[in-house]
Amino acid sequence: MPIFVIHEHHARNLHWDFRLEVAGVLKSWAIPKQPPRTKGIKRLAIQVEDHLKSYANFQGEIKEGYGKGTVKIWDKGTYKLEDKKPDKIVFELKGKKLKGKYVLLKTAIGGDKKNWLFFKV
Repeated sequence: MPIFVIHEHHARNLHWDFRLEVAGVLKSWAIPKQPPRTKGIKRLAIQVEDHLKSYANFQGEIKEGYGKGTVKIWDKGTYKLEDKKPDKIVFELKGKKLKGKYVLLKTAIGGDKKNWLFFKV
C-alpha cells in the first residue's frame, strides 16, 4: 500500500506538511493548522513541490534557506486511494493519529490554483 506522512514543521510559521505517495514521489500540501481528526473541520491545504519518497523518514533541522526550521514526523501510515480526479482526491488514511476517509478538494479560495481543502468525511 502507498504511504502518507505528516511532518510538523516549525519554520517561520508552524505548519503541517501532508504528503501522499503517488507514482514514486510524495505529493505535498502545507496545512497552516493542525490536520483534523474529526468530521466537520476543514483546513486550507496549499499544494507545494513534490518530494522524494525517502523524505518520508526525515526528522531534524533544516539549517538554511526555504523551510528553515525543525521538522518532526507528526503522523505516518498507509492509505487507500478511493477516487482521484483533477480537483478531488478521496482516500482512507491508516495512521496513528489520522484514521478514516479524507478528501482533498481543489478550491478557488484566495484565487490561488494551489489552494485545496483537506477534511475528514
